Amino acid sequence: MTTTLLPLFHVQPDIADKIFLETADGGTLTYRRFFAITARLAHALRGCGVRPGDRVAVQVDKSPEALALYVACVRAGAVYLPLNTAYTASEVDYFVGDAEPRLVVCRPSAQTEIGAIAAKVGGRAETLGTAGDGSLIALAANQPETFEDYPAGPDDLAAILYTSGTTGRSKGAMLTHCNLASNALTLVNYWRFTADDVLLHALPIYHTHGLFVATNVVLAAHASMLFLTKFDADEVIRLLPRATAMMGVPTFYTRLLEHPDFTRERTAHMRLFISGSAPLLASTHDEFSERTGHAILERYGMTETNMNTSNPYDGDRIAGTVGFPLPGVELRIADPETGRQLGTSEIGMIEVKGPNVFKGYWRMPEKTASEFRPDGFFITGDIGKIDERGYVHIVGRGKDLIITGGFNVYPKEIELAIDAVEGVQESAVIGVPHPDFGEGVTAIVVPVKDTDLTEETIMASVRDKLAKFKQPKRVLFVNELPRNTMGKVQKNVLREQYSTLYERRPAG
Repeated sequence: MTTTLLPLFHVQPDIADKIFLETADGGTLTYRRFFAITARLAHALRGCGVRPGDRVAVQVDKSPEALALYVACVRAGAVYLPLNTAYTASEVDYFVGDAEPRLVVCRPSAQTEIGAIAAKVGGRAETLGTAGDGSLIALAANQPETFEDYPAGPDDLAAILYTSGTTGRSKGAMLTHCNLASNALTLVNYWRFTADDVLLHALPIYHTHGLFVATNVVLAAHASMLFLTKFDADEVIRLLPRATAMMGVPTFYTRLLEHPDFTRERTAHMRLFISGSAPLLASTHDEFSERTGHAILERYGMTETNMNTSNPYDGDRIAGTVGFPLPGVELRIADPETGRQLGTSEIGMIEVKGPNVFKGYWRMPEKTASEFRPDGFFITGDIGKIDERGYVHIVGRGKDLIITGGFNVYPKEIELAIDAVEGVQESAVIGVPHPDFGEGVTAIVVPVKDTDLTEETIMASVRDKLAKFKQPKRVLFVNELPRNTMGKVQKNVLREQYSTLYERRPAG
């Protein structure tokens, strides 16, 4: 098994002229052409002063060139740092300040603002647009179509993905070549991907799911992909007859089930539907199976570990579970306080160990040390159990993490933004079951007495401070928050109280 990504990022003679990627409008890139673009971009990175080990932060819209930039960074020995396109400039300022990238690649419209942020850490900004335009593309235009790859080792960093904690700021998860390559090859085998597969790719590429799982699996299997800039139910249904597999978040599947043209006939040729990044409701799993005859394969991963478990390709895909530990991955349930390993069906902290598990948090050695057991197991922060058949169940999450539409949201950040609004005494942000997003970000606010605070006032106040996926779907007002004897807000009480807030009610 390869322990670096580089063998995945080389065009093999027998597939050079095979289509690697096709866009919704019918444009295509062969493997040969795609890797030629990555070579040109790697030369452009060198021309921008990027050297092995330097970080390259990227906040651009999804496009074939953006995908090629990821591969180019790895080929050049740089560390790829994707940023959610919804992040505001103030949020980007934090990531750039922490990672100190040599280069920040942004949308053409953001060059002035992002350029000033990059300059503060001695970096520079270049642009990349959705039409294959921008200053970085111009720099790459006349470069050679071959590139001598930096000879990265298994333990060298390939990427940093930022993930947050319930307090404080985001942490940069350092992912090595071995982490990403080993996971991709394991998934190819486990999910039976071959060169005959065509993946319908509608996921964002600033996230583990769309960037590493989907893209690396396709490259490792020498498969092809139908590359959509975003999820659109009409487009997905139009293209489904040409695909064999699809990866999505639960929201994708609830949207498809709402579409009148999503039928058993439309999916008859499909080999595999995969769901992850957020819990899939058992009701969605059952309705999908009844409508299409396909059982969605749910798996479990996280930014720090890539994929840890998966329901089986052959065998029962049980709704409400995330299957078995992947080959090479060890998983156990432990007492959160003592670390003592628990038995069958006992609920505790999920801990994992394997080649997929990240190297640590960027420039946070003490935090890194606190998240690992002495025997090398990573403490995930997720609460779960292993049943009698060996299936892993995610019961809940420590630290009140909210997963909405596949994105991690940490309440403290939203609470700080809301508490800064004039007229707010205090707030508590919780995740409430939501039929489309898995969980809906919900703010419970205690207003200062005799104020005329409204839901819209708070929504408007945080709109420019928080990415859209972090913004509350509802703001509710109460006289006081429930607390325990120690004065700690009991968010579990709030979650139970508002558990049916987003339930769909029959019309009429």
